Order: sequence, then C-alpha cells, then structure tokens
Amino acid sequence: MNIQALALAFLAATAVGGVLWVFVYPLLSGEKKAENRRASVAKAEPVAARQADKSQRSRREQVEGSLKELDARLQKEKKVSLSVRLTQAGLDWTPQKFMIVSGVMGAACFGLVLMSGGGLLGAAGLGIAAGFGLPRWGLGFLKTRREKAFLKALPDAVDVIVRGIKAGLPLFESIKVVAADAPEPLRGEFLAIIETQAIGMPLGEACARLFDRMPVPEANFFGIVIAIQQKSGGNLSEALGNLSKVLRDRKKMAEKIQAMSMEAKASAAIIGSLPPIVMLLVYLSTPDYISLLWTHPTGQLMLVGCVIWMSIGIFVMKRMINFDF
Repeated sequence: MNIQALALAFLAATAVGGVLWVFVYPLLSGEKKAENRRASVAKAEPVAARQADKSQRSRREQVEGSLKELDARLQKEKKVSLSVRLTQAGLDWTPQKFMIVSGVMGAACFGLVLMSGGGLLGAAGLGIAAGFGLPRWGLGFLKTRREKAFLKALPDAVDVIVRGIKAGLPLFESIKVVAADAPEPLRGEFLAIIETQAIGMPLGEACARLFDRMPVPEANFFGIVIAIQQKSGGNLSEALGNLSKVLRDRKKMAEKIQAMSMEAKASAAIIGSLPPIVMLLVYLSTPDYISLLWTHPTGQLMLVGCVIWMSIGIFVMKRMINFDF
C-alpha cells in the first residue's frame, strides 16, 4: 500500500507540475510577453518591408532616370555643334570666326604651295588639308589638353568638397572654395556652376551640366552623384569620398595603360616617320632625283596618294594603340 500511495503521489505531483509548467511558467518567465512582442514585430515587419521596398524602388527609379539621362547625353555628344566644340576647347571664338580663320589658313597654304612651284593639284590638296584638317586637329588637341588638366585637378577638388562638408559647410559653399583656389580649367567650370545656380537653376542640374562643357566620364560621375543626392538625400561626404577614390583609381589605370602602350606608340612613331625622313635624306643627297615628285604631274599624283595612304596607316595605328576605358 505504501508503494501504491507513493506512486499515486508521484503521478499527482507530476500532473500538477505539468499543469503549472504549461499555464503558470510562461506568465512568470515572460515568455508570454516575448510572444506578444514577436507577434507585434511580425505584424510590423510587412509594413516596414513595404516602406523599405518603396524606398529602394524609388532610389532605383532615380538611378535608372540618371542612367537614361547619361545615355541621352552620350547620344547628344555624337552630334556636337561647332560652337560647343569651341567651348569644350576653351576658346571664346564664334563659329564664324573659326570658319574665317580656317579659310584664311587654307588659302594661305594653297597660295604658298602654288607660288613655290608645287603644282595646282598639290596646292589644292594641301590647301584643303590646311583649311579643313589642321584647324579641327588643333581644336581636338586643345580639347584633349584641357580635359587632361581638368582630370588632373578634379580628385583634389572633390576631396576639398568632402572636407568642407565634414566641417559643416554647405555643398554650395564648398564648391565656392574650389572655384576660388582651383587651377584652370577646373576653376572656370566650377565658376560656371556657381553662376548657373545663382540665376535660379537647382544645384544638381547645374552640376549635371558640367558634362556638356567637359565631356569626360569623371565629370559625368560628379554630376550624377550630386543630382542623386539632391533628389534622394543621403551621406554626401561618403558618396563624394567614394567618387574621389574611383577617380584616383581611374587615373592610376590610365597611367598604367599609357606606360604599357608606350612601346607600341614608339614603334608606330618610327614607322610613320620613316618615309618623310627618307624623303628628306634623298632630297639632301640628290635633289634632282626626288624633285620630280612635286614638279611632274605624275609625281604630284603619286605624292598625294602617298600622303593619303600614310594618313590612313597612321590613323589605323593610332586606333590600335589607344585604349578607351
């Protein structure tokens, strides 16, 4: 009987303990409150997820809009007018002045070659080259030199803007600091941003227009970062800091590519300069032998053909050793 009574007591105690564990322990340990909190969080998660998804979708739409604007600008860049090209080269000439200068150069070269006995065909060819090719080559050279000077100073300017923002200055005041101390052509471009913003244009759009005057990817990156920050907000100093790092990495990559392609460029320069050098040496040794090239009509035709084929070869070699990245 004692064993049965102990067994019943044990079973009764176990049953009471189980009931207390199920109904009382959650109230004492806080599990019920934890479940309520988890339930409330689970109810709030869809709302937060929808808000996050909406915010992410809005930012994605802004980025897609910026990329579409970039594509439109790149398509527009392929049809650049002469006045825009003059501005990109840093010249304050009008298109009419450029055309007059080109015509004067072509006429002067035509007259000099004709007076020196070069023949009508040779004079016409060199006159066309001097009137159409040389001025546009000079325009492209000035544009490239200006872009290189701009890219050299842009990372330091972005760092100055980042330090100004971290110090508490507004973005517009930081741009003013850069415009006051930066070298040309960076100073002129940032002064144009300040002047454009002063007449009522939003700062993001004013920075985005930098690409129209300086058609390099780095200027476009800067305009996109400012435009997105003006539309959606965010940590501008961090974004510009990342942009500065990207600009410096691109500069290092460009210098590395230039160093690796110097051998090919030297070979192309030697190959391209051999025919004129040989022609000059032959003229110095036996001028009567080679003077038939510019005194006889057949020689003039051969000389024009040689110039055309040499130009094509130099152009092909240049395209082979220049890298876009």
